[in-house]
Amino acid sequence: MGNKTKIPTLAFDGGSVKKKVLLKGPLLTRSGYGEQARFALRSLRSREDLFEVFIQPLQWGKTSWASEMDEERVWIDETIEKTIAYVQQGGQFDVSLQVTIPNEFQRLAPINVGYTAGIETTKVAHQWIQKANEMDKIIVVSNHSKQVFESTEYAATNQQTGEQVTLRTQTPVESAGYPVKTYENLPELELGLSTAFNFLTVAQFGPRKNLHNTIKWFIEEFRNEDVGLVVKSNIAKNSLMDRKKLHGDLTHFLRQQGERQCKVYLLHGDMTDAEMHSLYSNQQIHAFVSLPHGEGFGLPLFEAAYSGLPVVATGWSGQLDFLIDSEGQEQFYNVAFDLQQVQKEVVWDGVIVPDSMWAYAREGSAKQQMRKCYEEKTVERDLTYAQSLTERFSEEKMYERFVSLTQSQEAAEMSEWLKELEEELEEYE
Repeated sequence: MGNKTKIPTLAFDGGSVKKKVLLKGPLLTRSGYGEQARFALRSLRSREDLFEVFIQPLQWGKTSWASEMDEERVWIDETIEKTIAYVQQGGQFDVSLQVTIPNEFQRLAPINVGYTAGIETTKVAHQWIQKANEMDKIIVVSNHSKQVFESTEYAATNQQTGEQVTLRTQTPVESAGYPVKTYENLPELELGLSTAFNFLTVAQFGPRKNLHNTIKWFIEEFRNEDVGLVVKSNIAKNSLMDRKKLHGDLTHFLRQQGERQCKVYLLHGDMTDAEMHSLYSNQQIHAFVSLPHGEGFGLPLFEAAYSGLPVVATGWSGQLDFLIDSEGQEQFYNVAFDLQQVQKEVVWDGVIVPDSMWAYAREGSAKQQMRKCYEEKTVERDLTYAQSLTERFSEEKMYERFVSLTQSQEAAEMSEWLKELEEELEEYE
């Protein structure tokens, strides 16, 4: 056939195929939730035949705002303006997709999907369950998050009857990971490191990431060796004031560690996604180390792994989705841990529960695994597992999965049928 056959628009799930979706989230922030929101946006934009997207942006804590003005940013800005005009005219949405912590979930449309990440412990707050049960579906970023959401229970009292009941999540919970990002042309980064072998860690200073111990244990293990640790970090925002404060705190901390030959480098400031990927791929970086108490997913760990870096990490929580291969084999230097109660200073009403637990990396195991990684270093990176991650977590697969999770079962099945039909018709052109 010379001409492509046009497939007529079909009606299902109470309306047309194309749904008006309100995406509410911190799309313009340098944060994990910002990354989530942008992934959700890209997934929806991959199926413009199914969705008309509207955007309500959110701030996110003390994190920086994304600064690059690329095609996506221009599109987001234009869509925000379109959304404001549409709401002012009394426009309604078919679906709301809310990227935030469950405390902030709202019913904004006939169908409401909550998309959240921050489950780094063994238990979610009862407020999360209550708000989740007001939604039609919950999407999380890892199997760890899904398991914690589904397994958390509280004894509660029915306010109307006085009956003792069990509060648990009734809304379906599904897991969606992140896609691998690929770049054709990466910017060149001149790191100027003087050490022959260098670990990299990417983490914000704070209790959860366990960065102080990561640095301390590195120094104690490699004190008299030509080994470096590059710390890509900030305290809150990538500002000059933040850099000055962090540099001062880190300098004071390092002085307390005594004389040493090994080096600790601070890399501070806003970096684009491409620049971060260039950092993971830099020939002066030989391994990645991260010893957090818990991760919803662990995006820097993921990016390091699919860049081909050997990874030293705590063997618990969200990162196991990609640090263990499809056959159940560990593909990282597994640091042993103990599950213990979270620190008092991180307890956060409605978010982090006082009696929840997370992983405490064992000092001896952390040092042992960093040493093993160092001794097994090779001149060339082994990209075999990196390639398998690229295939497992390709943009096409991850976008397709996320799109399916935002739809009803009937809509998803119809969408898949239409896609298969179109592919079959293309074969006859």
